[in-house]
Amino acid sequence: MAHVSKRFAHLLKQVESAGTLEATAAVKLLQSLEPSLPATIKKCKFDQTVTLAVRLGVDPKQADQRVRGSVVLPHGIGKAKRVLVFCQGDNVGVAQAAGADFAGGKELADKVKDGWTDFDVAIATPDMMGVVGPLGRVLGPRGLMPSPRAGTVTQDIATAVKEYKAGKVEFRCDDGGNIHCVVGKLSFSETMLVENMEALMKYLRSLKPATSKGQYIRNVCLTATMSPGVSVSL
Repeated sequence: MAHVSKRFAHLLKQVESAGTLEATAAVKLLQSLEPSLPATIKKCKFDQTVTLAVRLGVDPKQADQRVRGSVVLPHGIGKAKRVLVFCQGDNVGVAQAAGADFAGGKELADKVKDGWTDFDVAIATPDMMGVVGPLGRVLGPRGLMPSPRAGTVTQDIATAVKEYKAGKVEFRCDDGGNIHCVVGKLSFSETMLVENMEALMKYLRSLKPATSKGQYIRNVCLTATMSPGVSVSL
C-alpha cells in the first residue's frame, strides 16, 4: 500500500467529507485546502496548476470516439506558452509578428529531429507537413505533433499563434476515455476558474461522438498540483 503523507491525509479528509460539489463550491474548497493546513505541516510554496479531469462515456478503441480538441479559455492558464511555427517565406515574419517564439522551416525541423523540444506548442502551415511529418516519432509521444483537428495545421498562423499565447489549450482522451486539461492557477479568482471550467465543459459537450452510447459526461474532478481531487457536478 502506498504511503500517504500527513499533509495529503489532512487534505483528503476534507475533500471526502465534502462529497460532490457544484463548480463554485468546488473551487472554493480547492482554494481553502492549503490555508487549512496546521502550522506543523509544511505548506506548498508555489502557485499550483489547476486541472479538470473528465471521464467520458466513449470507447477510445474506436477511431470515431477518440475525443480531442482545443479551446481558448476566457482567462488563459496563467502561463505563457512557448510557440514554435514551422513555416517558410513571408510566413516567418507573420509568425514572429504574432508572437511566435520560434519560426522557421527545415533548420527547425532538423533541430527537433536531433531531440530539441524546448517549446509547448508546435504549429505548421500545410505546405510544411512534408518536412514536419517525419518528426512524428519525436513530437507525437510528447503531444506536440501539429494536427488539423487541433487547429495547429493552418494557413492562418497569426490567429493560431495569438490564440495559444492568449490561453488556448489542447486535450485528448486517454486509453481509459479520460480527459485532463489545465484550467488555470490556484491564485486565480473563483470567477476566473469557474468560467474557464464552464468554457471547457461547453466545448467538450459539443464534441460528443454520434456513435457513443449512454451517458457522455460520467465524472468530473477538479484538482491542483499538490492536492487530492474534488468531485464536481457540471
